Amino acid sequence: MKQKKERYDANLAHLSSSSRIVFWIGGISSMLLIVYSLATMLIMVFIGPPPETITECFAMLNENKLFGLLRLDILTVFIMPLYYLLFYSIYKALKKPNNEEIITISTILIFAGLTLFLATPSVFSYLHLSDKFAIATSEIQKNQLLTAGEAILASDMWHGTGAKIGGMLLQTGALLISIVMLKHNIFSKLTAYTGIFTHGLDLAHILVGFILPSVGVILMAIAGPFYLLWFPLVGIRLFKLGLYCQRIEK
Repeated sequence: MKQKKERYDANLAHLSSSSRIVFWIGGISSMLLIVYSLATMLIMVFIGPPPETITECFAMLNENKLFGLLRLDILTVFIMPLYYLLFYSIYKALKKPNNEEIITISTILIFAGLTLFLATPSVFSYLHLSDKFAIATSEIQKNQLLTAGEAILASDMWHGTGAKIGGMLLQTGALLISIVMLKHNIFSKLTAYTGIFTHGLDLAHILVGFILPSVGVILMAIAGPFYLLWFPLVGIRLFKLGLYCQRIEK
């Protein structure tokens, strides 16, 4: 038991008392992302998926703005930035002299991918165009607005190049971080393997989706529920690391 505790303390020797706030913020971010994941699944089931055409999008927003904004993933705009906080806290937990390069590269990939991804949501652009479409009086105006909407639809978070590349970078970085978790006892093996499976499937869904979109959707549907396991595993561990840092401060 004593040897186990000494080994445990040795694995955490790189942590400092000043990191406790970072870990608590990361833990809170992880819990909020659980709520976001559940909410997204419920929206898909009970309200509906994102619209396929711009005509459907405008009609949806004009009929019920709240439901329309939810279907257009307005939650993503406000919640996904929490990934910066979550993965920075994971970076702080895992960064050691013997893995500094790989963990730094992985975090850079995640931050670059997340930034690209967050540049693509077009929910407020859709809202602006739909309001104009609702008051347009001529067919020429309506056709112009529909054309503008189609251009936005082609470049949004579901179809745009920026979103696809951003997603690939993010999931690649998260997959690498999960592999690093296996080599250290900071996070449990279950957390590491769940991360490898979850982020590996999410990366595969993007890559496969270029060739076989229907298979990509299936892979995404399989990966989605596993986030509900990965987020709490990571979040609980980050809270414990925060408490550990608080203890060493005293």
